[in-house]
Amino acid sequence: MRRWLVTVGVILIGIGIVLYIWLGRELDQGIEPNANGSADYMIILGAKVRPGGVPSLSLKSRLEVAVPYLTKYPHVKVIVSGGQGPDEDRTEASVMQDYLEQHGIDATRIIIEDQSTSTYENLVFSKELLPEETKKITIVSNDFHLKRAKYLAETLDFEVDVLSAKTPKSVEAKLRIRERAALLKTYIVGY
Repeated sequence: MRRWLVTVGVILIGIGIVLYIWLGRELDQGIEPNANGSADYMIILGAKVRPGGVPSLSLKSRLEVAVPYLTKYPHVKVIVSGGQGPDEDRTEASVMQDYLEQHGIDATRIIIEDQSTSTYENLVFSKELLPEETKKITIVSNDFHLKRAKYLAETLDFEVDVLSAKTPKSVEAKLRIRERAALLKTYIVGY
């Protein structure tokens, strides 16, 4: 009996290691294809907002890559997507809107989606704000998050290119571990 338990334990550990490596490789594939201005709409996915409406490092890095892109491609409109978590004093969308406007992006190009509380909701609720014929979008998020975001967007019949923001080193290991679990759940459950 004991030998059987050891064998099962070793097999489960092996499966866990294989899953961990495979999911890590899946995450790394999220940063392609790079956005090139061919999509008329961009969706910036929300992330944590600190007290006083200060973007977290992850959210700030998303905004920092979005501004030069939006400046380079003035025809692109942007949806800032993110609601208000229980520990946030403002919606993620309002913080993103303020940041973009303070960095020279005209308010007429910014569309607000401030009800979502998950990546899936970011995309579903943003889709409702787009013209019905819109198929191609650019998604902006941190590098670790883009594989799942693309997968979910494709289930909603979008063609996706991406703008990848670097993940802050101080939180990268924790976020990549958590994202592996979220990606596996998405592959199993579908959202």
